[in-house]
Amino acid sequence: MSVIIEVDNLTKDYGHGRGVFNASIKVKKGECYGYLGPNGAGKTTTIRHLMGFSKPQEGETRINGLKTWDRYYEILEDVGYLPGEIALPEHLTGTQFIQMMADMRGVTDMTYTDELIKKFELEPSGVLKRMSLGMKRKLAIVTAFMHDPAILILDEPTSGLDPVMQNIFIEFILSEKERGKTILLSSHIFKEVDATCDTISIIKDGCIVSTFVADDLKHGKIKTYNIEFSSKAEFDKFAKNCEKAKEICTIASTKENRNQVNVHVNDSHINEFIALIADYGMKFFAEIKFTLEDYFMEFYDKERTAEMLAKKGVAKNVVNKN
Repeated sequence: MSVIIEVDNLTKDYGHGRGVFNASIKVKKGECYGYLGPNGAGKTTTIRHLMGFSKPQEGETRINGLKTWDRYYEILEDVGYLPGEIALPEHLTGTQFIQMMADMRGVTDMTYTDELIKKFELEPSGVLKRMSLGMKRKLAIVTAFMHDPAILILDEPTSGLDPVMQNIFIEFILSEKERGKTILLSSHIFKEVDATCDTISIIKDGCIVSTFVADDLKHGKIKTYNIEFSSKAEFDKFAKNCEKAKEICTIASTKENRNQVNVHVNDSHINEFIALIADYGMKFFAEIKFTLEDYFMEFYDKERTAEMLAKKGVAKNVVNKN
């Protein structure tokens, strides 16, 4: 499958630890790619380079094989861009802005635009200066999608939308993916990334610390179970026996005052694990679902993140020039 959006060892160092460092992303045709990180992590910097607004210090960004800094004027015809921060000409009405954007893009048939206006419940007649943030976001969505582009680059797309409209946007992105659109979705909202994306990269302090297939996280082989034993004696017996059966299960954490343990079990050992615990007195036994948020938060253990970056040969403010 061909690569449509590519970030290749991009570095832009603004100093004081700000910027992006050796970032690489490949978004394949028809894929929705999640770019997940908190505000200030480097998501917008990456996207500004993809849009041709900034020139890389090192590395390259390409869309459809074309370098975005050199060929942005050719690329943008195929791209729908939704910026994280919206700046609109405040003297215009929403209707006038939509028409201005239609004229710039050569859109003469407004049927699809009208469908988007209805879907997102946009009231475009008012003056932009007096519009709420949510209404401005809806206007930006409509104008980003109005020319029905094949490639979508979305930076914090649901910022300012209420929960109902966030759900409508997620459903819309899923339908766009079904139509074969190629989508890069930058966000700090777990729900929209988890619901829409096929591949996810986590960025922290300008460095990509993990890239993975979303389904691999949802259907991972290692499961976590919470067990509450009926007595302290049963709890102690299990803890002792679990030490002898590390190939079957490992204790992740304990709450001795409640006679509880969390254990990790590989799917290949699940039958052995059930046999191991079958004779214990228990009050409670349940699987703990491992979520995208759980995985994301693991990267906020500073020692763990430093170790992972070191293994990848990446350090903040240091670029491998080889």
